[in-house]
Amino acid sequence: MNELQITSLNHKYFRTHLEDSLSLGRPLLIEDVEEELDPVLDNLLDRNFIKSGSILKVVVGDKECDVMPGFMLYITTKLPNPAYTPEVSAKTAIIDFTVTVHGLEDQLLGRVIRTEKSDLESERVALIEEVMDNKRRMKELEDNLLFRLTSVQGSLVDDEDLIMVLHDTKSTAQDVSTKLHIASETERKINGAREEYRPVATRGSILYFLITDMAVVSCMYQTSLRQFLILFDMSMNKADRSNNPKIRIGNIIRFLTLTVWRNACRGFYERHKFLFTLLLAMKVDLQCGHISHEEFMKFIKGGASLDLKAVQPKPFRWVLDITWLNLVELSKLSQFSNILDQITENEKDWRLWFEKDKPEEEELPCGYSRSLDMFRQLLLIRSWCPDRTLSQARRYIRSALGEQYADSVILDLEATWEESDNRTPLICFLSQGSDPSGQIEILSKAKEIEIRFISMGQGQEAHARRLLTEAMAAGKWLLLQNCHLSLEFCQEILDTVTESSNVHKCFRLWLTTEVHTAFPIGLLQISIKFTNEPPQGIRASLKRTYVDVSQDLLDYSNAHQWPRLLYATAFLHTVVLERRKYGALGWNVPYEFNQADFQASVQFIQNHLDDMDPKKGVSWVTICYMLGEIQYGGRVTEDFDKRLLLTFLHVWFNERLLTSDFRFYQGYGLPMCKGQAEYIEYINQLPATDSPEVFGLHPNADITYQINTAKSILDTILSMQPKEGGQRGGETREAVVSHLANDMLGKLPPDYIQHEIKEALQKMGAILPMNIFLRQELDRMQKVLKVVRQSLQDLLLAIEGTIIMSASLKDMLDAMYDARVPEHWRKVSWESSTLGFWFTELLERDAQFRRWYMYGRPKAFWITGFFNPQGFLTAMRQEVTRQHKGWSLDCVILQNLVTRFNREDIHDPPPEGVYIYGLFLEGASWDRKQGRLMESRPKVLYEPMPIIYLYAVNTTSGKDPNLYECPIYRKPLRTDATYIGSIDLETTEYLPSHWTLRGVALLCDIK
Repeated sequence: MNELQITSLNHKYFRTHLEDSLSLGRPLLIEDVEEELDPVLDNLLDRNFIKSGSILKVVVGDKECDVMPGFMLYITTKLPNPAYTPEVSAKTAIIDFTVTVHGLEDQLLGRVIRTEKSDLESERVALIEEVMDNKRRMKELEDNLLFRLTSVQGSLVDDEDLIMVLHDTKSTAQDVSTKLHIASETERKINGAREEYRPVATRGSILYFLITDMAVVSCMYQTSLRQFLILFDMSMNKADRSNNPKIRIGNIIRFLTLTVWRNACRGFYERHKFLFTLLLAMKVDLQCGHISHEEFMKFIKGGASLDLKAVQPKPFRWVLDITWLNLVELSKLSQFSNILDQITENEKDWRLWFEKDKPEEEELPCGYSRSLDMFRQLLLIRSWCPDRTLSQARRYIRSALGEQYADSVILDLEATWEESDNRTPLICFLSQGSDPSGQIEILSKAKEIEIRFISMGQGQEAHARRLLTEAMAAGKWLLLQNCHLSLEFCQEILDTVTESSNVHKCFRLWLTTEVHTAFPIGLLQISIKFTNEPPQGIRASLKRTYVDVSQDLLDYSNAHQWPRLLYATAFLHTVVLERRKYGALGWNVPYEFNQADFQASVQFIQNHLDDMDPKKGVSWVTICYMLGEIQYGGRVTEDFDKRLLLTFLHVWFNERLLTSDFRFYQGYGLPMCKGQAEYIEYINQLPATDSPEVFGLHPNADITYQINTAKSILDTILSMQPKEGGQRGGETREAVVSHLANDMLGKLPPDYIQHEIKEALQKMGAILPMNIFLRQELDRMQKVLKVVRQSLQDLLLAIEGTIIMSASLKDMLDAMYDARVPEHWRKVSWESSTLGFWFTELLERDAQFRRWYMYGRPKAFWITGFFNPQGFLTAMRQEVTRQHKGWSLDCVILQNLVTRFNREDIHDPPPEGVYIYGLFLEGASWDRKQGRLMESRPKVLYEPMPIIYLYAVNTTSGKDPNLYECPIYRKPLRTDATYIGSIDLETTEYLPSHWTLRGVALLCDIK
């Protein structure tokens, strides 16, 4: 290695290493740098050398060093895609040494042959050396001959030495040529024998790059090639032996895939394990040619980039817009070329199949069950039933990889420990409700090894350093908790563990950390990573709570209310936690409720029972207030979430709780137990899977949850796709986006002509509240049109190469290719799930504004098409207030009436107020005949509302408690930013609290 010195920027002897290498003329390798280099290297990189006689000198920090011949500087980084400044790029030669798919495949093939056919690999290496020797001899002879020919004096034929050299060269050349010919034949035979084992190397390469791609999903999922090669070699050694090469190769591939899958999944969060398994199945099938790249892209993108108005119109109203766009995109594949006509001709069959509970397990219409394999069936299910995508994906995984891949990997802490050694830390990624400390402590007691704990944070580094030194020397275990609070110390841990000379063989270092972008990559790459997420569901959550409840706590009070109140509080705690998985239907904001909230609530109930007057009994109002406003309510920041929490408390925490027939929900009663073991036994008998109705939600909420989960997985897969190059065997990314941009520019409405707008507003009354609102909306719409037009034109010029492709244009190209809304468009406009829906909405918004100022005020307003719907409602209130003398805007409140009309039935505007349309009801359905809320229909997530008449009245009286106050949001994501206002809806069959628990709201946009 020519005395290569290896160091790192944070090595304690870094400066010494640098100065020694300069003065002794040795090469220096600086490992694992980040994007910022140490300023001490500036003079060296700028080549600011001082000539002193024949010697060059350079100033390093405050010291002048000689620069001796032989000094070379190499710098390496583990960052996957570092963004170095132009200055650094100019001063250095940046070389990408990242291993490629085919490069790694060849490396792995060499390892396989060395293990399986070592004689073949030795022969190949010897052959390469022999070929190189022969080529070198040929070169030497040619050089010698040329030298003789150029230096000869007199006649060539008279020079006997030259003739001898010519003769030797000729005979040697023939001999070498024969050897090279034999070598090429031998090499062909060896390569033929080697190629038999290529499938093992190919599978290894697929697995490695899939694991490295997961670093895009989370910065903590870092794996080194060294770690992977250990697993690769172990798989070859442990896979079943066979004399038949084909059987042996199959055994290695199966064992390797399962081993790598289990090891990788152990270090992933639960939500990413399924994503990884699905990707693994598809990557294997892609490599085998079972599925095409086009089919893979159709699966992850669907019809997201299509414009609803530009495709064949959907034949039936019951087919959702996004479903139809998915099917139009699917029809571009040869297997589905007739699907649109088949749906039109066989509506009854398709509708019956679609309305089944588990359509993926039923016979597909039009004979598709017989003609399609599992993946093509997955394409069809993904297009028709987004909520069943994950269920069908599991069936596909079983058929593609095997039964064992369909189940989640369960953490075996002892097996994980057995894999580790004294220089391999074990890192647990924390999630809410998970802490492996107890399990690690139990394991250490079982192995009879002493363990020390320390929770990291400010000022804890010195104690941790001392404990680390002690543990390494004495062979103890050390658990450093919450390492994300001491990131600089983590880098020190890496150096200490890898460089210390005497580390006891029993020493183990355990770390726990939350996800942090600045966590040292080097430490992650040498560690064994695992997650320890708590199981989901009411049964698991209640069990976790009652395992921590001591018998002393159960026997705390003799009051007969105590055990019931304790269990009800535990059940409330579980429900508020578990309801979060339903997204906005569960909670508008996903609050971080934790065990401390439960303990504080139990403490309050204990105090309340101690102070209670037995004659008066429990003060339910006090308990509801304290739990709903203080203990749990203290975390709740959103008004409608606060209403939901208080509703849970008022429904459960009342005198009914003390009756023998009380039920939280069917199958979830109150146990009459004395000891902790009895409670655990009772909890174990609860249902394994929970219906959404336990949480107060409609069964349809599970469909919403499944759709959101599937969408999250597909969006993540899409974000992991490479951003360079073209589609395999198809158009390049640039060509696809160029076609899309030209299409959009052709459909984009023209800019508004300002003087026309001014004249139109003057005619309608420029200072009327509604017209002022229109003017503001037109200004914002003009800004959107201008930004979209200009950026599309710039993008086309950049693709042609006329202008530079800036970072923002590159992001825009990537977003458009992925059918996402470009970020700078979204900032000036509105949120949308796909680019196609966003552009359709732009055209519809523009059409409403143009009709309004050109032909006068609309009879009914599409409220979704406004940038500021609150401003629209305020303008309407101002308008009504001005029509009534003596009314004050402060006392004028919004009133509503849900009509039975559709938009087409409205021929005249109302005398005062406005008609609005375009709202959808989520969490409930609407009974048009009775004009009231009713339960959702199965599989119908969003119910289109009829025309709603909004008007204003002058009153100071409060709301009618018998009506349900229904919030209106712009988007399915319910936040303060998307909240518009509230209207009152009739409910006769159920109390308003029923709809509060159902999470009922009105949405302007369901896409």
